[in-house]
Parts: sequence; structure tokens; C-alpha cells
Amino acid sequence: MHYLLSYQLADDYLARRAEFRSSHLALAWRAVEQGELILGGAVGDPVESALLLFNVDDIAKVDAFAKADPYVIQGLVTSYRILPWHTVAGESAATPVR
Repeated sequence: MHYLLSYQLADDYLARRAEFRSSHLALAWRAVEQGELILGGAVGDPVESALLLFNVDDIAKVDAFAKADPYVIQGLVTSYRILPWHTVAGESAATPVR
């Protein structure tokens, strides 16, 4: 099942990001290596939010990622939502429909 993890960012996100970026990226790349995180990154120019796409069998894995994320822990993320994404088109669709 695909899930979108949507982060709302603090107003000072860009100013504070550098201090926590390496630990945030280490967490993200670990999730990639485990086959759970497909894509992730900031949205907008200037940055207004962030999205991370997961492919996991349990929404709790996405929640655990967010709770362990230094950006969340340190307040760079003011809130987050986990949205089930019922993908139906594309090579990686969870439930392809033609």
C-alpha cells in the first residue's frame, strides 16, 4: 500500500534545516534501503511543505518514521498527516486498474 507523509513546515524551516539535515537524510536513506521509502523531498519554491512516498504494509511504519525524524522532533515540522494513496496507474501502482 502506498502512503503519502505530508509535512507542514515551520516558518524558520530553511534557517534551521542545516543543523538536522544529515540525521534526517540518514533516516530517509535507511528507509529507502529497507524498501519502504520511494521518494521524498521539499515542495515549492520557496519551500512550503514536504512529501514522502512510502510503500509499506502497515501505516504504523510511516508513523514511526515521522516520530523518529529529527525534523519532527526538533520542531521544523509543525504537523504531519499520513494519507493512504490508492494508486491505480503506473508501473509501481499498488492495485493497477486498466
